[in-house]
Amino acid sequence: QINLNLDLPVIETKWRERWKQLKNASKNQENRKKFYILAMFPYPSGMLHMGHVRVYTISDTIARFRKMLGYEVIHPMGWDAFGLPAENAAIERDIHPTDWTVANIKAMKIQMEKILADFDWDRELTTCNSDYYKWTQFLFLKLYKNDLAYQKEAVVNWDPIEQTVLANEQVDGEGRSWRSGAKVENRKLKQWFFKITDFAEPLLKDLDKLDKWPDRVKQMQRYWIGKSEGAEFDFVVNLNRDNKFPIKVFTSRPDTIFGVHYLAISTDHVLVSKDFLSPDTYLEVVKLAEKMRQDVIDSNEKKSHQGVKTDLYATHPITGELIPIYVASYVVSDYGTGAIMGVPAHDERDWNFTKLNHIVDKKDIKKVVNPIFYKDDGTDLIEDGEVYTTYGTLTSDCGKYAGMKSEDAMRKIVDDAETGGYGRSAVQYRLRDWLISRQRYWGAPIPVIHCPECDVVPVPEGELPVMLPTDITLSGRGGSPLKYVEDWLNTKCPKCQGPAKRDTDTMDTFVDSSWYFMRYTDPNNASLPFSYDNASKYLPVDVYVGGAEHAILHLLYSRFFVKFLYKQGMYNPIHENIQERDEPFKQLVTQGMVHAKTFKDPLTGRFLKPEELDLSKLNEPIQKSTGLAPVVSFEKMSKSKHNGIDPEATIERYGADATRLHMLFKAPISEILEWEDSSIIGMQRWILRVWKLVENLANFQQSSDLKLDMSIMNNDEKETYRMINFTIKEMTTIFSETFSFNTAVSSLIKLTNHLTSVSPIINKSDRNENSIISPVYIHGVKSLVKMIAPMAPSIGEEFWECLNKEREIRTIFEESWPKVDNKGLSVEEVTCVVQVNGKRRFSLQVPSSILQDSLAVESLIRKSDNGQNWIERNKIGKKVKRVIHANGGKIVNFVLEK
Repeated sequence: QINLNLDLPVIETKWRERWKQLKNASKNQENRKKFYILAMFPYPSGMLHMGHVRVYTISDTIARFRKMLGYEVIHPMGWDAFGLPAENAAIERDIHPTDWTVANIKAMKIQMEKILADFDWDRELTTCNSDYYKWTQFLFLKLYKNDLAYQKEAVVNWDPIEQTVLANEQVDGEGRSWRSGAKVENRKLKQWFFKITDFAEPLLKDLDKLDKWPDRVKQMQRYWIGKSEGAEFDFVVNLNRDNKFPIKVFTSRPDTIFGVHYLAISTDHVLVSKDFLSPDTYLEVVKLAEKMRQDVIDSNEKKSHQGVKTDLYATHPITGELIPIYVASYVVSDYGTGAIMGVPAHDERDWNFTKLNHIVDKKDIKKVVNPIFYKDDGTDLIEDGEVYTTYGTLTSDCGKYAGMKSEDAMRKIVDDAETGGYGRSAVQYRLRDWLISRQRYWGAPIPVIHCPECDVVPVPEGELPVMLPTDITLSGRGGSPLKYVEDWLNTKCPKCQGPAKRDTDTMDTFVDSSWYFMRYTDPNNASLPFSYDNASKYLPVDVYVGGAEHAILHLLYSRFFVKFLYKQGMYNPIHENIQERDEPFKQLVTQGMVHAKTFKDPLTGRFLKPEELDLSKLNEPIQKSTGLAPVVSFEKMSKSKHNGIDPEATIERYGADATRLHMLFKAPISEILEWEDSSIIGMQRWILRVWKLVENLANFQQSSDLKLDMSIMNNDEKETYRMINFTIKEMTTIFSETFSFNTAVSSLIKLTNHLTSVSPIINKSDRNENSIISPVYIHGVKSLVKMIAPMAPSIGEEFWECLNKEREIRTIFEESWPKVDNKGLSVEEVTCVVQVNGKRRFSLQVPSSILQDSLAVESLIRKSDNGQNWIERNKIGKKVKRVIHANGGKIVNFVLEK
């Protein structure tokens, strides 16, 4: 830590209070172009971590820059407040989740102020407040009325002691509940789903519109949606003399249908029933399903080729062969039809399943497509791990299709199947409908009533919100606590007025976060989730900043909501770019994680606590108990690794501006940032150097009429002016498009170095005036302060106020961003490198107009001070033998006599 000769805490407090006053007396922003910058809202845990500081520093920097460009900027903040963590915390502390959440929000707002984040708190929302979840329920009903919300049974992890559903991560390696220790069971429960699959094609296709999203995020979404084009064939099972059952099988390779050796169905296929399977077979399938569940919990892929042979056979739709049916662990019911055709010669997974279950000898496997490419030795025999998955030419085993290329054969086979009634072209998606039911208290209640007479009845919109009851006992046991609140649970059916019960499930918190950015456009609307006009004005979000861990589900669900609501006519963006009308986020910025140093015992691998270490020598930590050097690495911050960094403590020690600058400079925003307090000192030193420039300039009598006339600038001023304009141009691109803030800080440091190295005074020999301060220098220092301000706002404000004592300043963020003078970018002079006997000795500026005049260039070099020392009066007294000009005159080599 260094002495800045600046009272940073006082400066930060001063400007935080000033900004609050300015918010209360904000200028009219009508008729200004909008810019909607948004950082993903946090779960209110009660404590900001360095990941929060990073994302909010990025969004705040962009917001402040856009204000200086004259935009109407909205930069809102809120709280993703529902969910299991708050419910568990409430149980552990014996307090209500509301009290826990409110206290945490209060603490985090104070912390957010300390990082100097300029959020629009007048747009603040909290998802657990009834004035928000009323509209979440409203949107549920809108989906329900459009047949996009429905109930069906789904298999869940069930804790038989606590009587509740568990997520996979709540089940340990032995298949037991993380809390009760009970052996977890598979159980089917009736659950609510959103029919996101109806939007699969636009969700996939419209990724191509999002040219400002990272490619890797779009690729992850494409994979998650998982479109497969192919065909569906009917394989008929003769269950008995009078009962024939068609198994619909989807394949993306119709050209391999002649290579089928078995059919594989999922463990919950309709044929997996005591009615169709022998008792022993059925028991084996039940055991397989349990193993599969455990494999999911253990993330075990090695067991994914297990299977059970049934006594059932299906008839091949073309050849008439009887095909054995297996129940397979790698077939899932909610993808495709829950049945696949096993073609071991042309599918790696089928080949592994065939080997493991001894379905057919290797020599008898039918290879029905000759690949285009063969092994180096010319053989084409199937060996372990060698399966021909490429297209090729159909073999003689393929009847009338033999000799056809795969592409042609697929079309012909499907056409014939459609004509014959045993198949059809089909498209399948990996994407599944969105399960939104949660058997928990702390979530938005599902606005549905179950009536014994009328079945499922939606709550009338006029009766929203369905409020969460507050007089409730939370134990984490017994399923949803809502089913025990009798006066809440029991109600009247809106249809028949008879006795009925409310739905006791609450909604997945992803539902809350799938439309919150739309509510920000009109947060106080008591009649609708948002008005048509406000949403149409502000949407889509121009830049969305958040962690890559949300690259799939949150973004996908948000896109689904927006597409649905746009289709319903609830908004229509008024902006000129029409390609993103039904997309939520125009540009996506994914920041990397923040890692910190960990120290491990070199003998045991145990993570060491700070008090177990001697850190008195900066780069030589010692484990106190052993005297050994610990193993040092950078890892994700966590309590178990004892490497958490408290943002408040860091800000208190180094200042918020230095902390923000360090956060932006340390690594590109998309990469992991390895946090080290020691390197913040470099940012403090830079702040001090800028302050010295500001202080020096403020002490001069400045003219209020700043004229930048290149025709009267001397060479030093022109070079400075060129560097200023180059930096402004670079900063504008970074802040507008690339967000390479590490480069921005580096370039501003270079400009600081340059301004420090030049004299602010114009010698009177240069002009027929008394010595005055250079307008270029004034322009440079002021531009530097303006460009620092979005990243380091309180010192930006303080420095700007210091430079403008002659006029009243509200805030630097109402000043205009520096403009580029393209004339100032032109290079009237170039750097000429001078060598002596092939070794670089010095360089000097040469007018570009004389580069082609070798004698003129040589004359300038010889007359320069360095030229006098190295060439005219060289220490060894040797004469110039010849002069070599290279690189268009930019390199001049003086060859001296030997």
